Amino acid sequence: MQALVGTRVLDFSQVMAGPYCTRLLVEMGAEVVKVEPPGGEVVRHRSPLSGGRSRYFGQLNAGKRSVVLDLAHPDGRAAALALVRASDVLVENFRPGVMARLGLDSPTCREQNPSLVYCSISGYGHHGPRDPGRPAVAPVIHAASGYDLAVAGYQAPGSDPPATGVFVADVLAGALASSGILAALAGRELTGEGAHVDIALHDAMLSLLVEEVQVAQVEGARTAPPYRPIRARDGFVMVGIVTTRQIVALAELTGRPDIADDPRFSESGPRRAHLEELHSLVEAWTRERSTADVENAMRAAGVPCTAYRTVAEQLADDALLARGTLREAHDSAGAFTIVASPIRLAMASGGLQPAPRGAFEVRDLGADTRDVLAQAGYDATGIAQLIECGAACDAVA
Repeated sequence: MQALVGTRVLDFSQVMAGPYCTRLLVEMGAEVVKVEPPGGEVVRHRSPLSGGRSRYFGQLNAGKRSVVLDLAHPDGRAAALALVRASDVLVENFRPGVMARLGLDSPTCREQNPSLVYCSISGYGHHGPRDPGRPAVAPVIHAASGYDLAVAGYQAPGSDPPATGVFVADVLAGALASSGILAALAGRELTGEGAHVDIALHDAMLSLLVEEVQVAQVEGARTAPPYRPIRARDGFVMVGIVTTRQIVALAELTGRPDIADDPRFSESGPRRAHLEELHSLVEAWTRERSTADVENAMRAAGVPCTAYRTVAEQLADDALLARGTLREAHDSAGAFTIVASPIRLAMASGGLQPAPRGAFEVRDLGADTRDVLAQAGYDATGIAQLIECGAACDAVA
């Protein structure tokens, strides 16, 4: 995808939300310069590791150039401001106040570069009465936003809140941040001015609870029971029964014509109130069949259905490889698979835009320090002085 070719993004972010955002921008064609502290950001050393290289880091940071600056050093901070002046977008996901202490907050950076789009991602946002500096990580945000208890409410009565393993808040906030950046860039085309994009993980998670937010405001209302796992002979399937046509097909498939005529199931409103009973009737049929047989029969009948699959099974899915969802990335330890951006652009002239060159290469720490500083106006002597005094670091194998 070439939509952002010629756009330089300065990425000060670490761990997940910010790096996920800028990783999406890489595949849109942006040049992303990742600024890391001496020794590299923490995820460079986080498992899973292969050949001493973090695959976790590779998934989030493929395609980015790596620059090492010590922002606590005055000369390192001055170098960062030089990069700001040469950039279109800046992304950071520190607690509010951290970038100000470093002299790299939005007002300072936009004074240096009035057209800069400055994007901040934090737990609770930079604007509003809540203490913006309170520490937050995705699982804490899940609990605070109502998300965890909403999920628990769909489980068996008395279930504990779910343990969090997938950091939904980080990924969602990162995706929304990329949208905010694109909106700000589009606005800049009209006004010539930059903007401060303020993304809060808490806001992002609350925005997921579309139905739940409305149910909470209506006395006596409750969310319908969720679609639940249905047991087959050798595992579980998920069946999505949405339309009346699917009910008719399901009744014929299972040999239960009474299901289609049952007033509890024949119309959408009552069906939502009686999904649990419907699931039980369907399960009487699925328990006698394998997951593969159930899935094939349901699909043939036009009823959405799938067996539960693992992530490892997804990585072996030829359809995902053919679509380009899965791509081969490379770092200095070798090749591995990553999930590409889910955004696809098909042009009117035909065909999908290809990923930018180098979008799946993971750069070693500091590999681009000299080149990027040179592009920001430093000569060879100035770069050598920065490295000698410890304000910057050269390539680290």
